[in-house]
Amino acid sequence: MPNRYAGNEQEKRALDAYTKLWRAAQAAETAAHRHLGAHGLTVSQFGVLEAVYHLGPLSQRQLADKILRSSGNLTMVVDNLERDGLVERQRDSKDRRVARVHLTPAGRSLMAEVLPQHAAGIAGLFAVLTEEELGQLAALTRKLGLSVAAGLKAGATSPGSGALADPAQPELPGLDHPGSEPPNPGPPSRGLS
Repeated sequence: MPNRYAGNEQEKRALDAYTKLWRAAQAAETAAHRHLGAHGLTVSQFGVLEAVYHLGPLSQRQLADKILRSSGNLTMVVDNLERDGLVERQRDSKDRRVARVHLTPAGRSLMAEVLPQHAAGIAGLFAVLTEEELGQLAALTRKLGLSVAAGLKAGATSPGSGALADPAQPELPGLDHPGSEPPNPGPPSRGLS
């Protein structure tokens, strides 16, 4: 649906692209995570399990940055995963103030079962795109995300300066992990959620 905003052409095109990007992202996220309920997982729980599965033990702060959730919300998510026997918190040997979240054998087993299904589902979502289109999409979304993150980090406060500032979210670390690289002819090494 075309927007009815009476601004200039650049603003209209940007709003149209934003609306399409947002709707596509919402639809893809819903479809990609639909299977998690069958395993008793929420999207946030899966995000924690996937991050620890791929990156190893992480502090809750690191996890919050990786899965783009608030650290307050993440405490409850990790509490529930720990209650279910999928993760455990262990004090960092170098800094006893920090507790790192580790996968338990049950958590590792669950990820070994769920992750291949998740990867196949993601591949299915993107099957509508050619290899070239998939590469372009990855490159363009990364370019946009890094630009917005840089603007937020610099404290940009107006749309004309590249991004709107949100002091609660100074950067978007998820864009800098290995799975966010645009694919070269082959598929990315990770970045499934």
